[in-house]
Amino acid sequence: MRPRTAWQAMTQRPLSFLTSTWPWRSLAYLATGVVVGAAAVAVFVTGLVAGLILLVVLVGVAPLVGVVLSSITVATVERFRLRLVDLDGMSDPHRRPEEPGFRAWLSTRLTEQVTWRELLFTLISAAALWWLDLLVLAFSFGLPALTFQAVDSATWPWAVFGAIVLLASPYTVTSWAGARAALARTFLAPRDGELGESLKEVHASRVRLIDSFDAERVRIERDLHDGAQQRLVSLGMTLGLMRLDIPEGAPLAAQLTEAESQLSAIHQELRSLIRGLNPPVLADHGLVAAVEDHASRFPVPVTVDLRLPGRLPRQLETNVYYLINEAMTNIARHSGARSAKVHGRYHSDMLVLEIADDGHGGADPAAGTGLTGLADRLIALDGRMRVSSPTGGPTLLHVEIPCHFA
Repeated sequence: MRPRTAWQAMTQRPLSFLTSTWPWRSLAYLATGVVVGAAAVAVFVTGLVAGLILLVVLVGVAPLVGVVLSSITVATVERFRLRLVDLDGMSDPHRRPEEPGFRAWLSTRLTEQVTWRELLFTLISAAALWWLDLLVLAFSFGLPALTFQAVDSATWPWAVFGAIVLLASPYTVTSWAGARAALARTFLAPRDGELGESLKEVHASRVRLIDSFDAERVRIERDLHDGAQQRLVSLGMTLGLMRLDIPEGAPLAAQLTEAESQLSAIHQELRSLIRGLNPPVLADHGLVAAVEDHASRFPVPVTVDLRLPGRLPRQLETNVYYLINEAMTNIARHSGARSAKVHGRYHSDMLVLEIADDGHGGADPAAGTGLTGLADRLIALDGRMRVSSPTGGPTLLHVEIPCHFA
């Protein structure tokens, strides 16, 4: 799977990482961070000084409000810069004013929680982050330059140290860029209730679509059980009655035996299909028992270590089961693995699943390996996933789903 973030890129093999664009993207992210941070400092200092001076004559509120609103611009630039080290980026969480005009826009922005988170992020960026960007760049490149200039017979150990620092600079720069991006996402990413109406409708439509799929799956299971399976049973009884009328050793007896054998195989496959569509063990005994039952019949040996404090809500339990089922199916179809593991725990209203295999890796959602379907199901569950699948393996799928037990 191609990395989507700077931190994911660092998990690649060293040669792949060093020859990729990620170190350069991280370098550009930190360099522009210094420029943006210095500009933010200038704007804040100017606005605060002007506001405090003019506050005496009761007009200082305007510069202070300008300082608050300038953080929106800083946050917009940061979201744009973030795409250097996080290819998924972030959408703008600000909502559209209900009325036209500057007054409505100003009122909307000053009452949004995201505006004040952006102000806090801008303050942190101006006070510390851009200094840390500069410090990392100075350590990674300035220190080696100084040691090389001052090298002589007495200071050659410092030159060696400078060379080591320079060789490690791609990892130093990328690791800090990844940490800085994670911090920016914490402050600037949309929160619950801040998604636009169109995005809310997309999310709701995904939920309705998955619910309709689940309902259709139950209907198909019922139709197969009450229709096709009963007809196969009736056909088996008919073949049994025909056998009573055929003498032993007759040529037709061998053909009848073959037909009964094929009918039995078809019946077994149909029962397996019905059990997979709506497994009774899931309804009767819960998620853990259902996953263990599925793993016992799986073509790849699977170790199940799933511990939950109780039964999940029925709809969520069904969705989680089919999510694990689909992930295991991907392992059988694409990974070439000899073994797999399903690990799950419940922590602080969050179900955390890890599904790993020892296959050849290289899982890529763009290649149609089934990860896109998993991502769609997780979005409907308000969950998220991370995939680590370097070429040569192993592959680890980390899933987090918010949930509450009864």
